[in-house]
Amino acid sequence: MKIAIYTLTSELHDEKAVESVTRDFLGSLGIEYLFRGSDYADYGSHSLSLIYVRTGGTEGIFKRLLPQLMEQSRQPFSLLTSGKNNSLAASMEILSFLRQQGIQGEILHGSSAHVTQRILALSRVEAARRQLNGCRLGVIGKPSDWLISSAADYSIVKERLGIDLVDIPMQELLDTIDSCTIYDGLKKVIQTHRLNGFTLRCFDLLTAMKTTGCFALAKLNSEGYVAGCEGDVPAMLSMMIVRSLTGVSGFQANPARINPETGELLFAHCTIPLDMVEHYELDTHYESGIGVGVRGFMKEGAVTLFKVSGDLKRCFVAEGTLVRNTSEPDLCRTQQVIQLSDPRQASYFLTNPIGNHHIVVPGHVASLLEELLNC
Repeated sequence: MKIAIYTLTSELHDEKAVESVTRDFLGSLGIEYLFRGSDYADYGSHSLSLIYVRTGGTEGIFKRLLPQLMEQSRQPFSLLTSGKNNSLAASMEILSFLRQQGIQGEILHGSSAHVTQRILALSRVEAARRQLNGCRLGVIGKPSDWLISSAADYSIVKERLGIDLVDIPMQELLDTIDSCTIYDGLKKVIQTHRLNGFTLRCFDLLTAMKTTGCFALAKLNSEGYVAGCEGDVPAMLSMMIVRSLTGVSGFQANPARINPETGELLFAHCTIPLDMVEHYELDTHYESGIGVGVRGFMKEGAVTLFKVSGDLKRCFVAEGTLVRNTSEPDLCRTQQVIQLSDPRQASYFLTNPIGNHHIVVPGHVASLLEELLNC
């Protein structure tokens, strides 16, 4: 994760005074960075490129640079300012100009701690964007028949996130696993199509193979792939976004019960990434009573709920607390009771949900998800 800092400086200001302010200000941030000064040749090639507006009178310099910078990067502009030498005023004029052109940007200003925190967050988001760009995600078999609202717009996903969605016939997987395990068969499909992840029309395995893919998916997720269930493409995209930011795929599950008054929800599914749980047990698959289902027990504490729509026009993000894992016999095997931080958000599930599957992520990462998707 590399942060590069470029500068805008008016020739009217005293060079020694400006350099002194620069040393003090950048030193107070306590971050590792590459100082590029006024040489913008490699602007946009790092995880985060910051433009340090060091003085006033730099608005014209930026305007002249803008066409070059727009060619080199699609990142929103991050204008860093110390607040000295009229740097904040110049930054505001520059940001206003950008907004008039329909270009995104923001001013990083405030206490050293605040600015540092914002820089690290932006760097993390930009690193995630770079990780998503060029990903290949497989749709193995079509989405399950009951997922009537869970289609995806392949072209928009490619345009906005740089992700290629690859349709793979279910028969290709069935032919592959005819001579090996489901896990090995999925690994071969991953290697053949150069996938970073996939979603699987997994219920077809119940009829064709008389078993389930729950454990194979749990294991593959823990190995760094995204492995989603039921051919749910928006859920898979949500998991890939989560992985790019947090390093885990997240728990794909659906609400089984909701208390709209208290904001307590029960989520359940028959598989969970093995690297998300403290321990797990194997049981049968809930709906069919055959094969293997995974009952995972995740550490109690802060979590975030997330889902993005297949056209990327909507997303839902809510923070909460995993208060307990349960083992009710009449539900999918992994079960989590989650208390929303804002109970009012429970109404979303009953009035305007994005499908039924949602992703449970360890930790509070709502601001990062919202930043990444501008939602």
